[in-house]
Amino acid sequence: MARPSAKTTISSMRTSKMTIVPKRIAAPVQLRASMPSIRASRRSLTITAAAADAFAQSTLDPMEKIVSKVVGAKNAPTVVTTAYIAMWYGLNVAFNLQNKVIFNYFPYPWFVSTVHVIVGAAYCAIVYLLGAKKASYERPITMQEFKTIFPPAAMHAIGHVAANLSFAAVAISLTHTVKTLEPAFNVILSKLVLGEATALPVMASLLPIMVGVAMASAAELSFNWYGFISAMISNLTFGFRAVWSKRAMNNMKNLGSTGIYAWTTLISCFICFPGVLICEPGVWNAISDQIAQKGLATFGGSLLSVGVLYHLYNQFAFNTLARVTPVSHGVCNVVKRICIIATSVLFFGNVLTTQTKIGTAIALAGTYLYTEAVKANKKKQA
Repeated sequence: MARPSAKTTISSMRTSKMTIVPKRIAAPVQLRASMPSIRASRRSLTITAAAADAFAQSTLDPMEKIVSKVVGAKNAPTVVTTAYIAMWYGLNVAFNLQNKVIFNYFPYPWFVSTVHVIVGAAYCAIVYLLGAKKASYERPITMQEFKTIFPPAAMHAIGHVAANLSFAAVAISLTHTVKTLEPAFNVILSKLVLGEATALPVMASLLPIMVGVAMASAAELSFNWYGFISAMISNLTFGFRAVWSKRAMNNMKNLGSTGIYAWTTLISCFICFPGVLICEPGVWNAISDQIAQKGLATFGGSLLSVGVLYHLYNQFAFNTLARVTPVSHGVCNVVKRICIIATSVLFFGNVLTTQTKIGTAIALAGTYLYTEAVKANKKKQA
């Protein structure tokens, strides 16, 4: 086979170089050609992100819009809900401790309960007149709306008085342990009022609550039937309040949870006050004695502060209920009771028997199992 000449080889190399050079400059040419499309894609992504952020902003409530300036529109709802729960817990613990301190030297629960709602109604009126309508009554209500709000308001008033009768008679820890039975009343009332049947696993989860309450009550050193029955009446009436309040929230137009609770508080004043005149006629002499001993500023200030705490903790509880599912609200209630029981035992130095501790733990665990059973049942039905 003939070998190629040097001339032929050089020619081939030149040809090879000529074919290689265009390949090296092709890539920059193609990149320059694609730059407009890349810029267009980036511009499209920017516009899409801005549109998504604008849509998220349009779905936020006034509080979330303020918070979104710090944490962004996506995180604002979660941050606001968490803040509401934290405020609910803190104010509730402070209320329970201050309330029990007052009952220790002024055992008139009807009067104190009435002060709670009167202070709350006055607070809402002042806030409304200052122009912050969304933080109080929001707007006037019609007669039909009054009829919708009145049933849960009546249950709220009676349940509140009953709870305070229990707080005045027994330790805070026992009252809150008994009140873990509230889900059992909710199950019964949901069937009677709304016609909603409860699944067997959900009903079975109520058994530990009943056992725990029975154990804790039987061994509680401060136990008496008056305090126990009052707490049970509170469970019943608050069960009605929960069912009817949720219905009211769904049926009321342009009236949020804050407004509904404000009107509930105002209506409660007219339900609680007659009870003071009937059940505690000697309260006026007791008030005179307390003013003589402590002074008007100290005694009046304690009643005013506990009234403000009561209204605000309930307001945040209603706000939380409007933002989460009933099951999530139930879980929050379990944690809240744990906080209240723990802080009250530490603050007042209450002595709990071993059986009371075990019973309380079983009741709280049963309440958690109940909420989990409800959640699982809803997933199964979906």
